[in-house]
Amino acid sequence: MQVQVLLFATLKDIAGQNRLTLTVPDTATVSDVKNALAALHPALEAHVEAAIAAVNEEYAFAGDAVHAGDTIAFFPPVSGGDGSYPEIFRLADAPFSTDELIAAVTIPATGAVCVFSGMVRGETNRDGSATQTERLEYEAYEPMALTKMRQVAAEIRDRWPLVQGIAIVQRVGRLEVGQNTIVIACSSGHRDQGCFEAARYGIDRLKEIVPVWKKDIRPETAAWIEGHYQPTPDDRRP
Repeated sequence: MQVQVLLFATLKDIAGQNRLTLTVPDTATVSDVKNALAALHPALEAHVEAAIAAVNEEYAFAGDAVHAGDTIAFFPPVSGGDGSYPEIFRLADAPFSTDELIAAVTIPATGAVCVFSGMVRGETNRDGSATQTERLEYEAYEPMALTKMRQVAAEIRDRWPLVQGIAIVQRVGRLEVGQNTIVIACSSGHRDQGCFEAARYGIDRLKEIVPVWKKDIRPETAAWIEGHYQPTPDDRRP
C-alpha cells in the first residue's frame, strides 16, 4: 500500500524535499514507515529514529498501524472551547496587532487580560559567551498546529474555568530581530481568576505539543532549533 509522508525542519533539509510517497506492507506500523524512509534516505536514519510521528494530524507511536492513503508526518520535538467565549487560533505570515487581539478576546464582563509576547532576540548569552542572531525562520505543520492550539486552549479551560477569551497566534516565515513571534492572550473577569497562569501555561504547553520550529540564522551558520520534549499518548487530544 502507499502512504504520504511529510517532513519538517531538519528532516526536510536533509531529504531535500518535504513530501513523498512510500510503499509499505499492508500490515505496516509507524515504525515500518520510519524504516522505509531511512532505507530511501540513509542520511535521515538517526533523525528519523528520534523524530516525533503524527498520523493524519494526531500524534502516533511506533506500534500504531497505518493504512493506505494515510498521511504520516515526521518532525523534531517542538522547539478548543464550547463557543461561550471568543477564541482565536492563527498562523500568521505577516505582522499582527496585539491591541486587536486583546480587543478580540475581551467581552463586557472582562476586567483583566494577560498577554505573553515572544520576540526575536538578536543576542543570546550562555555560559559567559554571546551569540548573534540575524533572523529566525519559522515553520509549522499547519493543520496539526492549529488542532493542537485548540487542544492547548481546551486544557487551559479545564484548569482555569474562569478564563474567558483565548488567543494563540504564531508567526511563520522570516522574522527579523525585534519582531514579534507569538502572542498568547487570556482574559478573565478579574486578575485573580487565572489569566496570568493560563498565559504562562499556554506558551509552555505550545512549546511541547504544537508542531512549530525555528531556524536560527547567524552570521556564519544556520541551524534548526529543536526541543527535547517527547509526546506521550496522554498528549493526544481527548
